[in-house]
Amino acid sequence: MGTETYAIRIYGENDLRLEKFELPDLKPDEILIDIITNSVCLSSYKAAKQGARHKRIPENISKEPTIIGHEFSGVILEIGEEYKDRWQVGQKCTIQPAINYEDGPVGILSAPGYSYQYIGGNATKVILPKDVLVMDCLLDYSGDAYYKASLAEPMSCIIGAAHAQYHLKIGCYKHINGIIESGNTALLGGAGPMGLGAISYFINGPRKPNLLVVTDIDDERLIRAKSFLSEEYAQSNGVRLVYINPDKEDIIECVCELTNGKMMNDVFVFAPIKSVVEQGQQLLGFEGTLNFFAGPPDSKFSADLNFYDVHYNYHKIVGTSGGNTEDMKEILILMSDGTIDPSFMISHVGGLDAGVETIMNLPDIGGGKKLLYTHIRMPLTAISDFERLSKEENSLKELYTGLASIIKDNNNLWCTGAEQYLMKNAPQLTL
Repeated sequence: MGTETYAIRIYGENDLRLEKFELPDLKPDEILIDIITNSVCLSSYKAAKQGARHKRIPENISKEPTIIGHEFSGVILEIGEEYKDRWQVGQKCTIQPAINYEDGPVGILSAPGYSYQYIGGNATKVILPKDVLVMDCLLDYSGDAYYKASLAEPMSCIIGAAHAQYHLKIGCYKHINGIIESGNTALLGGAGPMGLGAISYFINGPRKPNLLVVTDIDDERLIRAKSFLSEEYAQSNGVRLVYINPDKEDIIECVCELTNGKMMNDVFVFAPIKSVVEQGQQLLGFEGTLNFFAGPPDSKFSADLNFYDVHYNYHKIVGTSGGNTEDMKEILILMSDGTIDPSFMISHVGGLDAGVETIMNLPDIGGGKKLLYTHIRMPLTAISDFERLSKEENSLKELYTGLASIIKDNNNLWCTGAEQYLMKNAPQLTL
């Protein structure tokens, strides 16, 4: 008899199903994981909409569905013989989903959460296949809360973008990786969950700019960003942080004034919008680098590029998709030692029973990251709604009351105490 699991599986375009089934017996080169949390990525929405047309999803999912979701954390339950000398039962862990394993179900693009039948984040228990283990993509986690490890993957994407950024030492063609230290950096469309992660990394990470400009046309997102990552907090870390709504202020004039005409050394674009990409290049100064971070859903997405500036002002365009294992290890250390707390990225929390609806409607929900606790039943709920729901008649009133009290004492942010209370008091998942 295999191990029973609950999981959200993809069968085709717009066809996700929460099901209970048995995992196969564990092989000597596999590890059984009990998943605790999974944060929902926009990439899962794209996969759910595209089904087998998605580049990471096998063609036969209608007959052999895969488990969706890749930003998860959990604890090791059982270890195959080949790995008992390396891992321990009870060890907390997460994975690097970009395993880059050539012999996976869809070749080099194979990834947990897309390509595999028995591993994905939206599940209670999963089997780590040899593909993940031989690529050294199972990672130890020693932090105080599971949800933080779930945010390691999106944070690693930010770190990967920062590492991929490069500049030239003019005259000798030497490439220098990273942003210009003590320079000027801008994050365009940067008040969303990934932008918030980037702000935190550039304020707290190993290489800081002197000036960090963050733009967004959504005032609510800007207000939320300021409440978590204030100008005063950034200044205490040696970074001048400026938030700008380009619909209300001329961003070119603002940056020109802020930099005394030198403009930006590094610009990261967090919105796949033509005008924003073009604005990004306009903000670059001499030898500036534009990083297109946002993944466009349209394979024909394009924007105009000023090649005069490419030639005479040494403008460069780079882009990244995801981070690597070293990026994951870096953020896990930064989170475990308290240097970076990604809690501000989370705006909604729910149980696995809310997973299908959450994934399929993700672009319309708003807010930051949506965090699912896989062993519980709970509607996807905005953290800001806990207090209101605690005063209304509903089946989870007592749960919401406890959660509201905990986060009120934590600047209205999700936290370790809230996680522990939820896991202890929420109704367990059943089908």
